[in-house]
Amino acid sequence: MILTLAQTTRAAGDVWYHTEFLNNTIWQWAILLGVLLVTFIVGKIISFVLIRQGQRLIRGERFVAVGTILRSIAKPAALLIFAAGLYSAKAFMSLDNVVFTDANGNEKTFTWLWTAVCQTIAVIASGWCVYRLVDVMEKFLLHLTSKTHTQLDDQLVPIIRKTLRIFTIIVAGLFIAQNIFHWNIGTLLAGLGIGGLAFALAAKDTLANFFGSITIFTDRPFQMGERVKIGSHEGIIEEVGFRSTRIRTLTGHLVTIPNSVVANSPVENVSRRPYIKRVLDVTITYDTPPEKVLRAVEIIREMLDARKDQFPADRPGQVYFSEFNPASLNIVVYYWFAPLVAAERGGAGPDWWEYLEFTHEFNMELLRRFNEEAIEFAFPTQTLYVKGNSES
Repeated sequence: MILTLAQTTRAAGDVWYHTEFLNNTIWQWAILLGVLLVTFIVGKIISFVLIRQGQRLIRGERFVAVGTILRSIAKPAALLIFAAGLYSAKAFMSLDNVVFTDANGNEKTFTWLWTAVCQTIAVIASGWCVYRLVDVMEKFLLHLTSKTHTQLDDQLVPIIRKTLRIFTIIVAGLFIAQNIFHWNIGTLLAGLGIGGLAFALAAKDTLANFFGSITIFTDRPFQMGERVKIGSHEGIIEEVGFRSTRIRTLTGHLVTIPNSVVANSPVENVSRRPYIKRVLDVTITYDTPPEKVLRAVEIIREMLDARKDQFPADRPGQVYFSEFNPASLNIVVYYWFAPLVAAERGGAGPDWWEYLEFTHEFNMELLRRFNEEAIEFAFPTQTLYVKGNSES
């Protein structure tokens, strides 16, 4: 029987039309491609609209939070729409009952594969949305911490952000494993008990540092930018993280100290001292008459009285003739430099360079007035007596 060209073409078309791949014909796969293309375009349009609307609200400065939320969920929404398009393909395709042949020639049927894929993409999109919404919460927390006087709260915000992001990833992963792929998470965790114990022992230093960071953020022994002394290290606090605290020493070096060490070490907060105490020993020569010794004490008391506004009200400057040193008469001077009360300084201690300037001016006046009164400062001296040879 001889077929015409039209009949041959129609027969070939029927063969192509009814060709199946994974239990679905070619036209069904073509429809799926069209559905995915449409959902992809719709997702892009919705994402574009959400981003643009969010930027408009942010520029308006009235609904900044709402605008930030819209901009954060734009891309996850597009992925969620794509997952919905994939799931809708079940209406006209047989996608769950997929038969695979392994290397040994055995057939395996997956009755849940397509649904699991769609659900997995939907959970990933939802987790991605929560992951990005953490940025919104971060801005809210930064707004709250900007109203506090402590800068340690500002350092705590990035740590909270990282923790929430890691928590979101873990929850999404466990949800996919247990509720979509039906893994027995409890049995898996129980099987990892011994390994978890070994891991905990190996990570005990990390855990100690983590709890040390909690202690730091709870007790707040220092703030960002404050000068502290921890052990043999003294400098400015630059960063406090989950594992360590970074100090910029006075020589310019950056020292990283584990938080477990910080939590278990005495922390001397230099910046929070209410005053700077000075003990000055003024030594004068032994041949100074008693009248001039009294005059020396009187001069120093006059100088302290003239600067009483630089000292705390309950700690005025003090001066006494205190000791008979081996090579001098000693006059001891005490004063506590605190030009402003802590409240007026925002809780900070007196400035070190201001203290040095005050000390410089005090010393110059003391030197000038002693010279005017002909009161001599003592310095270490030694007298040698040489015994001459006696005549025999």
